Amino acid sequence: MILLSSAYTRTHSAPLMVTTANSFLSSLTPDQLSKAKFAFTDEERMNWHFIPKERKGLPLKDMTPPQKHLAQALLAAGLSQRGYIKATSIMSLEDILRILEKDSGVRRNPEGYFFSIFGEPAEKGTWGYRVEGHHLSQNFTIVNGSVVGSPSFFGTNPAEIREGPRKGLRVLAHEDDFGRDLLNALTAEQKNVAIVDKTAYKDIFTMASRKAALENQPNGLAASKMNAVQRELLQQLLDEYAYNMPDQLAQAREEKIKEAGSNLHFAWAGVAEKGGPHYYRIQAPTFLIEYDNTQNEANHIHSVWRDYEGDFGMDLLKQHYEASHK
Repeated sequence: MILLSSAYTRTHSAPLMVTTANSFLSSLTPDQLSKAKFAFTDEERMNWHFIPKERKGLPLKDMTPPQKHLAQALLAAGLSQRGYIKATSIMSLEDILRILEKDSGVRRNPEGYFFSIFGEPAEKGTWGYRVEGHHLSQNFTIVNGSVVGSPSFFGTNPAEIREGPRKGLRVLAHEDDFGRDLLNALTAEQKNVAIVDKTAYKDIFTMASRKAALENQPNGLAASKMNAVQRELLQQLLDEYAYNMPDQLAQAREEKIKEAGSNLHFAWAGVAEKGGPHYYRIQAPTFLIEYDNTQNEANHIHSVWRDYEGDFGMDLLKQHYEASHK
């Protein structure tokens, strides 16, 4: 685990997001601006998904080269280095799918990713932005300098490139391997509790819901029932999701993990052997991680971090409105 007290410089995300968002907006033509910019209260802000489809917003394919650089800077402002590498690598997989599916480039396009800004970017304002396309949806809400980055979805198809010049690439290798490492470290008795279904679920339960919820689903194995080595493997998996975000947001996620303490549960469905269909989730009182690799002969990953009350900054907005009302 990377200790919160470790010596590194924490960059405050909100000022950087404001600067990059305004630089991006100032580069757009009036027509482009009409596609990229929405009111903060627009319903579109919570209309997210991760399937391949046309979306509202301004896609990379409709930008000039300088505008594309500014758009990528905006994406980078919301992610850590590892998160940004994952995001851009996921975009690049569309070219692999274009070749595999003999697509014309209309449905499978590495530039079919849409940038949307909601409200007026300002350090003391209330605004947000989204970067979204197939297998990528990063949603950021900023309220008076505080930032929430959820829902945060990363997916890959293929999960592992098995032929061609990029053979062996696994963009979400750690999400896959660390989950299995934890399962394999459990005793037979613990596995009986953690494995809640011998058949992997077809997809994540929360899908693209506006509010994350799990109804009538078994919890799996409690962290309080794990030994020190197993807890360390659980933390390793949690860190992989937390540190997709830049310092300030990662710290906030780690604080939620710390607050949960032993009130964390790990659940697995499907086979334990590598290469077979599988699913896992980590539940806490305030957040949920879901992961599955079941489609395309278990070579197609979906993974997401959800905040039960904080997705789309709903908890920040509630606090803000209550303070303003008082």
